Order: sequence, then C-alpha cells, then structure tokens
Amino acid sequence: MNGLTGAYVQGGSVLHRLPAGVKLGGLVAACTALVLLRSPLALAGAGVVVAGLYALSRVGVAAAWAQVRPVRWFAVALFAMQWVFVDLQGAVSTTLRVVLAVALAGLVTLTTRTSAMMAALERGLAPVRLVGLDPFRMSLLLSLTVRSVPVVAGLATRVREAQRARGVERSLRAFAVPLVVSSLRHADALGEALIARGLDDD
Repeated sequence: MNGLTGAYVQGGSVLHRLPAGVKLGGLVAACTALVLLRSPLALAGAGVVVAGLYALSRVGVAAAWAQVRPVRWFAVALFAMQWVFVDLQGAVSTTLRVVLAVALAGLVTLTTRTSAMMAALERGLAPVRLVGLDPFRMSLLLSLTVRSVPVVAGLATRVREAQRARGVERSLRAFAVPLVVSSLRHADALGEALIARGLDDD
C-alpha cells in the first residue's frame, strides 16, 4: 500500500523502528502539548525538538521540507489574520503551533509503513465492532486520509506552477478547476488500486 502515495521513506533509524502505535500515540500527545504551550519561546523550543527528531530520522532535508511546504501560504495567511485580529504574540504562537503539528504528522508518515499504521489503527479501533462498524475499513479510511494530504498538496503546487507558466496565477478558476479534476483523477486511480487488491464495497 505504500506505493499508493510514496510518503514512506525507507530507513533504519530509531523512529523507523518504533511501533506504529507508539508513534501515533506520541503524535496525539505532542499535538496536545503544542495546544497547551502559549509562549512563542516555548513553541520555538518545541520547534528545535521537532527539528532534532527529523535529524534523528535521517529522512533527508528534501523530504522534511516537503511536509511543511504545502502549508507555507496558509501559514502566512494565518499569521496575518492573527496579527490583525489578535496580536503579534498570538499570531506567532498560533502559526508555529499549526506548522509544528503538520511537521510532526509528516514525520510519522515518513517513518511508518502504511501497513503498520493500519494495523495499529485497527487494534485501537477494535471496540467499534460493538456498534457494527468494521475496524479494518475505518483504519484504511484514516490511513488513506493521512496519506492523501501530501498528495493533494502536491497537486496544488503543480497547478500553481502551471498557472504561473500561463500567466494566470491570479485566477481562482484557473487554480480550482484543474485541482478538482486532478484530485478526482487521483481518487479514481486510488479506487481502482483498492479494487485490484480486493477492497471493494462488497
């Protein structure tokens, strides 16, 4: 299943060897801690820790940058809005919080095989059988949702670059239509890949 998005980076680091359940639990705990941190200084310290984790994972600078690159313009817009409606400190804190959460989620996907992530989610979702739901299908849905984020972000980047090449970068329609079409094509290809693996609606 890793071939569906290619987010996983092969490696033998400590983070690669950690069980998927531990990494997912750590991600939840880390994101909760980010919400509780208020000062920009504390969040900057958290940023140093995240950078250290990326260095420990040895996934490479390009792979690390690819995780946060898609949200760079969103981060700029968020910072501006927070600065206008709150204050400078609040803008810095909120923006750092979002970027670091995205970076941490990206680190988990870079160091965790989809199969391992699905197995961990399936074990964690086992109680949903009591209400008639299928833990395997739910874990597959969550895994594909996580994996699809960088794919759609990559599609958006390519559409934006094509806009610049055609000189229509200010046109919302020229951005939205190709992005929707590309996303639907990706969804169709993903659906066909899942059917080929016997994961249809039956």
